[in-house]
Amino acid sequence: MGRRRRRSDDLSGVLVLDKPAGPTSHDVVATVRRAAGQHRVGHTGTLDPAATGVLVVCLGRATRLVSFLQAGHKTYEARLVLGVETDSQDADGAVVARRDARHIDEHQLCEALTRFQGVIEQVPPMVSAVQVDGQRLHELARRGIEVDRPARQVTIHDLVLDGFTPGEHPQASFLVTCSAGTYVRTLAHDVGRELGVGASLTALRRVANGPFSLDDAHDPQELVAGDRAGVLRRCLTPAEAVARCLPRLEVDDAARALRLAQGGRLEAPPGPGVHAVFHGARLLGVYDGATGRPALVWTRPEELAAAAATDPTPDEAG
Repeated sequence: MGRRRRRSDDLSGVLVLDKPAGPTSHDVVATVRRAAGQHRVGHTGTLDPAATGVLVVCLGRATRLVSFLQAGHKTYEARLVLGVETDSQDADGAVVARRDARHIDEHQLCEALTRFQGVIEQVPPMVSAVQVDGQRLHELARRGIEVDRPARQVTIHDLVLDGFTPGEHPQASFLVTCSAGTYVRTLAHDVGRELGVGASLTALRRVANGPFSLDDAHDPQELVAGDRAGVLRRCLTPAEAVARCLPRLEVDDAARALRLAQGGRLEAPPGPGVHAVFHGARLLGVYDGATGRPALVWTRPEELAAAAATDPTPDEAG
């Protein structure tokens, strides 16, 4: 008798975790994969092994939503040391330069930070996963190869000094809210260069990833040693997760909802950006607000038909 195939869609949801220091984001995903007993698991933004904080993990069909859930702002608590540069731009790297930075005071650092707010350019660090000529930079770095990397535009929405300790190598904590794709280690490195003494990142904690915060987060250890089924049941549904991230549009008419489930366009596109379209509590899909075209059809026609007999109508649910 052949082996029964395990369905990868048995559980479809979004789980917010508080990643500890040590494991990679891939390690955490592997833990979730084992606990959920399914293959399709992904996350919406890598954290370095030493970094901690919010890691949003998608399971089953919800992995199709990753690109829509990872586009929001990210907020970090971070710490840097002035006068110490490393080859990785953080505490895990080898020190490549030391300078006496005791002349840098809190006021000078604040002034430097203000110059990094708004749209800036960053050169991705060699330890990043960015690809150059088809090769990931961190793979080249492990072989001792450094290549030219094109600068990329990122946006620093808010950058606030939270604490300052003077000394030969002053330490500072700061809060930063930034666009997806921002390297906080590179931000620390560049601020040090701006001050003429160099700097490196010594600690990083992601406190929010778009609308998902530490208040939503579970300890990954609960998936190993605790009530695994209970934690997995506390996953956000795909509809709940998308509704947090995207503007919401309602379609009341059942016939219109069916046309959208069949891949049709929105009849009255709302404008630029992507929008989550709902029929009552049911997510129909994600649509381009400028063209009305579906970026992702979530509810299948047969699912909509089957639900019609049991789901309350939007008026009844209202």
